Amino acid sequence: MKTKSSSSDYSFIIAAGGHGTRFSERELKQFMSLNGQPLWIHSVKAAHMAGIDDIILVVPKECINQEYTCDIKIKLVAGGSSRPESVMNGLMASSKRFALIHDAARPLISVDLIARLIANTDDEHGCIPVMPVSDALKHITGPQVKSVPRDNLYATQTPQSFNREKLIAALRNNMQVKDEAEAWLSADCELNYVTGERENMKITYPEDLAFAEKLSHERRIIRTGIGYDIHRLIPERKLILGGVLIPDSNLGLLGHSDADVLTHAVMDAILGACGLDDIGTIFPATDERFKGADSLDLLREVMKLVNSSGYRVEYVDSYVKAQVPRLNKYRDEIKASLSKFFAFNLKFKSGENLDDCGAGLCMEAEAAATVSKQKV
Repeated sequence: MKTKSSSSDYSFIIAAGGHGTRFSERELKQFMSLNGQPLWIHSVKAAHMAGIDDIILVVPKECINQEYTCDIKIKLVAGGSSRPESVMNGLMASSKRFALIHDAARPLISVDLIARLIANTDDEHGCIPVMPVSDALKHITGPQVKSVPRDNLYATQTPQSFNREKLIAALRNNMQVKDEAEAWLSADCELNYVTGERENMKITYPEDLAFAEKLSHERRIIRTGIGYDIHRLIPERKLILGGVLIPDSNLGLLGHSDADVLTHAVMDAILGACGLDDIGTIFPATDERFKGADSLDLLREVMKLVNSSGYRVEYVDSYVKAQVPRLNKYRDEIKASLSKFFAFNLKFKSGENLDDCGAGLCMEAEAAATVSKQKV
């Protein structure tokens, strides 16, 4: 019986166990940076956004104990001495009926392509993405050059989609293959195909990475948001800004949490850019769990919400308006505190002896955030 698959039936195996030298002799390609993040993490995010919860990253044996920072749950698996061995290790660590096998060197994979592959896979049929060959082809042996007809020739991309147990059996019978589809076909299994994507390019040479950066920027949604907060200054409260205690102030900010006016404005700017609720809704003052809360802890929760919605914070600019105390000497420390989360800038403005802020009765903060998200 041909059982159709859905994303919940899938493991997503990212082959990142290679040692290719065509790209760089100093750093493994799969760990090179694309938009500030390693190549492999872009595939993890695409799989997660496609609804797949069993994601396996296969890395070189000598890299298995490195730190892999990712907000999405992944399984780390040591690769083998060849691609088929690495893929087999990933398959043995996976747990679902079907498996998508993907190259970490193809970071611009789309959710749409994953969905089309899944829709055309069942227990009897695998599915691969292909692109028609558009260049004129030549076969060169030494001085001899011969034309090769390109009619009905297609280049194969990843991910490739299969019934997991049948792929394991096919690979065990043929571990000398260039890709999983070759093993599948050599086992006389049936194979469907869908049209791949030009943007689903493979990073092979250094110039490919520069081109991928350009494509990636063109595929991104860029949004901005603003945040504002104000808190009254009172005696017998600690003054905290950007998570930094200001020790020489005899006044602090009044609020349900630690009243960190700067961090609050920053959080609202980020949440607004992502189209999410404001901090008053997420962390209501009526909830005793947030009484006296460290605003940096709240910011960590906000960043989890932002990342789970597919956004990335690109930059935050901000200012604090205060008449007292003088804050410029703390600028670098406060900036360093929030720069641990994202690129961040900070300015201080005097109240110019105007309104409540200028009279030293309160502090205000405003922030502007830029976020990005890959189109799917």
